[in-house]
Parts: sequence; C-alpha cells; structure tokens
Amino acid sequence: MRTEADFAIIGGGIVGLSVAHGLLKQGCSVICIDGSDTDFRASRGNFGLVWVQGKGIKAPFYAAWTQNAARLYPDFVCELSQETGVQINYNQAGGYEYFTDPHTLSQRMDEYKQLKEALNGDYPYEFLSSSQIRAAEPMIGGETIGASFYPNDGHLNPLQLLKALASYCQKKGLSHHLGEELETADKKEGVFRLVTKKGLTISANKVVISAGLGAQKIGPLFGFLGLVSPQRGQILVTEKISPVLNRPSVTIRQVDEGAIQIGDSQEQSGFNDKETQAQMSRIARNAIKVMPKLAQLRLVRAWGSLRVMSPDGLPIYHQSRTLPGAFLITCHSGITLAATHSTNLSLWLTGHKNAPELSEFSEDRFHA
Repeated sequence: MRTEADFAIIGGGIVGLSVAHGLLKQGCSVICIDGSDTDFRASRGNFGLVWVQGKGIKAPFYAAWTQNAARLYPDFVCELSQETGVQINYNQAGGYEYFTDPHTLSQRMDEYKQLKEALNGDYPYEFLSSSQIRAAEPMIGGETIGASFYPNDGHLNPLQLLKALASYCQKKGLSHHLGEELETADKKEGVFRLVTKKGLTISANKVVISAGLGAQKIGPLFGFLGLVSPQRGQILVTEKISPVLNRPSVTIRQVDEGAIQIGDSQEQSGFNDKETQAQMSRIARNAIKVMPKLAQLRLVRAWGSLRVMSPDGLPIYHQSRTLPGAFLITCHSGITLAATHSTNLSLWLTGHKNAPELSEFSEDRFHA
C-alpha cells in the first residue's frame, strides 16, 4: 500500500472519506490512517438526517453553508451510486420540526424570520398549523400544535453512504490503513512525516485531521487547540411496519427498512456512549406526545452514540499556523455536510482559486 501521497487524512469516517472523495476527484493522491472498530464512531451511530432547519439561527454563515450542502446532495448521492453500484436509500422531500409548546413555536417563528432577513430572503421555510400538519402526516396527533417545514431537508441510510464513499475512494486509489493510531508527527523540508504505533511511516505534502473526537489528542500535535468534546445522543428503534410517515422530522423518522427511529437527547456524559433507561423513557414519552400511535409499537433496539462538538457547536475548518499544510476539519453534522465537504473543502485544501472563504469557521473565534 502507498506510504507517500499528496494528502494524508487522519480519520476515515464520513467526514474524512467525503474530503478524500473530493481530493481524489481533483486528481490528488490520498492516504487515510483510520482507527479500529472499538473507536467512538459517529459515522455508524448517527440519526441519518440531511438537515438545514434550525442550524445557524445565531450564525447565518453556518445556515448558508448548510443550505449549500443540502442543495448539492442530490448530485452527490447520484454520482456515488452510479460510480459504485451501492444503493443509497435517500429521500430529500423536506422535513419537519414538531411543536407542542406555544412559546417555543412563537420563538422559533421569530428566529426564522430574523434568519431569513439575514440571508437576504433565501430561507424557504414555512409553518404549518395543527390541522395542516395532521393532514400531511396522519400519524401526527396528541399535543402537536404545529410544525415548521423546510423543503431541502431529508434523510438517508448512513451506513449505505459510508459504504459508497469507501468503495468510491478505494476505486479511485485511496490507500486506506485500518487499525492504526498516530504516535508522532513532524514536518521537514516541506514534507510531513507521520508514524503510527504499529510503525507505519507515511510521508505527505499536506495533512487533514478529520478524526472526530480523536482531534482532542491529535490536534495539538499539529498546533491546533483540540477543542472538541463528546455529546451523547440516544436512539430508539421500533419494529418494522408499512410506510406511515411521509417525511422525517428532526427527532422521528421512518427508515428505509420500515422501522421508526426516534432520537431526542443531548447529554454531557463524557466518553460514555451507553444507553440509559431514564433517557430512553423520556425520549419515548416526548415522541408519543407528538405521535400517540407510537405507543402501540414494540421497541426492538436502542443505542447511544457520541456527537463531536466544538465549544459553540459549529464546524471547525482551520489551517495550522505552526505547521502550515496541516488542516483541522471537525463537525457534528458530517452527514449533512458531506456533499460540501467533498465539493468545497477539497477546493480549500488544494488552494483552488474558487475555494470558499472559511475564516468564520476557524479556531480564531475561540481566542476572542
């Protein structure tokens, strides 16, 4: 396997492989150092949403970045499927956020109005009344008083996306080293030299750290702050049933196999991804408030997984000042941002003239 390349990517989840996808399309040679199956992997435990609404309410530049990612998604998924033959069960017909509290609904209406103004009108949301959302989604009832709708929201099977990205990248020449852990890194005469604990030595002109929570430890080796922390989310899965939901919501979706997936927790639990009875009960109660008929279904599975969170919840895209050519890419929305990570971050990494301006996503914001 290749041990010299234009780029070395540390981390082979959705984020790392999305970046690799874009770099390989530009003709760059890429090596990926990936960890083991025992690592905390958000790519295999996430909710599977491609989601715009609610993101960037206090940061319009992030809302615009997310919008662009969602708009790139149809072509991104189509190309991956055609190139690899991997079917990605993907639906982007819009999505909802349900409300059971009048104050929360009123607050969200005000926030979206302000965000739309900040984006010069480019935020095509709408709010549905109780009767409108119940007509659109017969499963909705209970305490639901309304819903927001955004037309570019959607969902997919994240494992299919991960498989398609891995297949594409390997087909295009990615050298993928599994079960490795970085031990040392330095840069001499413009070339990075990375050494793993197993003794693998890799030379690369540039390095991308997309190791999720691993950036806490790996980032400082390249001059980054390592400001990421875990946030646990728990997910419940029901038995498989015939299609009853037309569109996903931010907390409830019906997956392609028929099960209904429910996720509604943001927990500060450290590096602990175990599910808990208390949270699972709370998640189920909240879901039943919106969809009372869920109470009739059997729960067959549950799991916890760790999100990768920066101090303000936004992505970090930053080039090291102490070791130029080393880049940090981290976010908690790797599924949603996959298309723009491929298309636009690859331009930024290669210094292309059409690269996006990303200074608002840099680590510098944490020095203020």
